[in-house]
Amino acid sequence: MQLQDQQMPIMEHLIELRNRLTWSVLALIVTFGVCYYFVEDIYAFLVRPLAAAMGPGSDRRMIYTALTEVFFTYVKVSFFAAMFVSTPVVLGQIWAFVAPGLYKNERRAFYPFLFATPVLFLLGGAMVYYFIMPLAWKFFLSFETAGSQTGLAIQLEAKVGEYLSLVMKLIFAFGLSFQLPVLLTLMARAGLVTAAGLAKKRKYAVVVTFVFAAIMTPPDLISQIGLAVPIMLLYEISIVMARMSERKRAASQAEDDEDDYSNNAQSDDDLNAQSAAAASAGNSETSGFEKTAKDNGASSDENTDETKQSSSSQSGPKAGDDDEDDFNNAR
Repeated sequence: MQLQDQQMPIMEHLIELRNRLTWSVLALIVTFGVCYYFVEDIYAFLVRPLAAAMGPGSDRRMIYTALTEVFFTYVKVSFFAAMFVSTPVVLGQIWAFVAPGLYKNERRAFYPFLFATPVLFLLGGAMVYYFIMPLAWKFFLSFETAGSQTGLAIQLEAKVGEYLSLVMKLIFAFGLSFQLPVLLTLMARAGLVTAAGLAKKRKYAVVVTFVFAAIMTPPDLISQIGLAVPIMLLYEISIVMARMSERKRAASQAEDDEDDYSNNAQSDDDLNAQSAAAASAGNSETSGFEKTAKDNGASSDENTDETKQSSSSQSGPKAGDDDEDDFNNAR
């Protein structure tokens, strides 16, 4: 029975986790179906920067070289859009599972990060779509030649699947990079990093940032600089937010210390009052006991006197009877 009682809370948590994951998967499936219905419009939206870079009057086209390439590309587009749309629902389910185990002040502390995560990801995706992609596509299209010198023209015919993979890679890279303030601020709240430590390691952060940008972006300077510069700006913002978080944590710790001191002082006062009350009660009991003892002593003295009187009264007749008997015997 004890083992079963210990396992019940764990089972309840697992059941709750299963329900939250079920709702998250259902939301992803429903949004996937809706996105697949509008998949051509979504893909046309993703292709629009390339079409604008090629020029409105051009008769360009995109090609696919495998029979299943377009189908799987549409599936990837639908899944990518479904993940983006269902993110608020998934985050809400995760929060509903975690929130009951947090204190009220901890929940208030996590609310800004809960709303900032999808907003920052959206800002990163918007930046890469409206700023980075047009510049990068123009840079890559600049390598086309008319063939006047070589005799063969070099012209871009982008594949459907490769273009989608590149766009998804850029959007995810910028979206995840824009989560840097959230990550570093949470680490600062947990005490894992400090604002002074982040500022001291700024030069190492610059190197890591450019290496990350070189890996996550196409091999061109525009994309790399376009990703590295926002990351460094976000790193500086993270230092400021970490410093603010440290101040708030220090203020909360000071308040907690004051509360503990007041509670300890109040408990000491209560203990002193209780000891004083116990001492007064003991004194009253002692005086009552002494009074009772005196009363008992007086009553015992009265009983002793009465006993003596009764014994003397009883001993008198017995002495007279003995004298009368001696007189009769003498006669």
